[in-house]
Amino acid sequence: MLDKTLPYYNIIMKRRAGLPFSQPELPEGYSFTLYSAGMERNWAEIETSVGEFNDKKEALEYFRKEYLAHSEELQKRLIVIESPDGHYIATITAWWNYTNGRRDPSLHWLSVKPEFQGLGLGKALVYKCLQIFDQIEGKKDVYLHTQTWSYKAVGLYLSTGFELLKTESFGHYINEYEKAETIIRDRIKAF
Repeated sequence: MLDKTLPYYNIIMKRRAGLPFSQPELPEGYSFTLYSAGMERNWAEIETSVGEFNDKKEALEYFRKEYLAHSEELQKRLIVIESPDGHYIATITAWWNYTNGRRDPSLHWLSVKPEFQGLGLGKALVYKCLQIFDQIEGKKDVYLHTQTWSYKAVGLYLSTGFELLKTESFGHYINEYEKAETIIRDRIKAF
């Protein structure tokens, strides 16, 4: 869940090309599934459950605007986790952003429904996403944008080889490291 009691500041992170990563492992009975048509409703439900959107309608509108024009790419890049009882409960997307004409691999929308957090699903999704980046993009730096509200995710990203960038950025994102540093440092042991 997002902690919206904190001030919101943008955080930019990068995982350098060539760093090794673990095989993605899920608890017994859970499985990875790639996007297929119609799963945008599941994505919207997951994202809304963690507070990224006010409601499913807003999430669906975002998804349609940002991703549906690239449905073939979604089928290779958007990952969900299915629970043992057949529900979609977590997601991540191995996407991209353009920076001054350069296409940068960019991890988008890591989310795990609150009742399934703490099972290692987020870390498994990050590793699965890195695996997909290696297959599709090759050995390149991978970026991500997050925010102080997601400080728990920042800790997860640090544990999977991402580093906080003090000044660098990508895409259209503004790096607010100086403002975010104290908030993050006070909440993350791995910092």
